[in-house]
Amino acid sequence: MKLKTAGEMMIPLDRYPHMPYWFTLRQAIAEMQQSEFDIGGRKSLPRVVLVFNEEYQLLGIARRRDILRGLEPTYLSKAPMHTHGEEQSPNPAELSFDRLVAGVRERAERPIQDVLVPIQVTADVDDNIMVLINLMVDHNVHLLPVLKEGSVVGVIRTVEVFHEVGELVG
Repeated sequence: MKLKTAGEMMIPLDRYPHMPYWFTLRQAIAEMQQSEFDIGGRKSLPRVVLVFNEEYQLLGIARRRDILRGLEPTYLSKAPMHTHGEEQSPNPAELSFDRLVAGVRERAERPIQDVLVPIQVTADVDDNIMVLINLMVDHNVHLLPVLKEGSVVGVIRTVEVFHEVGELVG
């Protein structure tokens, strides 16, 4: 029995959410919400959108939590706000529903590059499942962009690797 490769298990790039770095957080949310995969009869939603530059080179990823962090009001972030050296508490008027929604909508127009996480590691289309497991575990990642001759052709996620491991040990 031959070990499967990244190319055999990956989700092709044309089926995975991706966008240029100047698209907004709002556009990233819409792209992720409309993406659903049917992999071997199993439904799955993406956790990540891939972000490319003008030359279609992969710059990084934006995870759901990165996008949510980009929508977060400044006064809720972990870094304290300062005004002339004094810590500032949120203004109670800013806590109204209308103000909160307006703020989220405003921050949703930020470019996706503002929340981008650089790529730590990639896989080659010919890497077998053991190489993929090693890359994912050693780099603590749940998704690997898959390259063929230096260009991204798809992604492999832990869910696909885990399913294949289940087939091997089953």
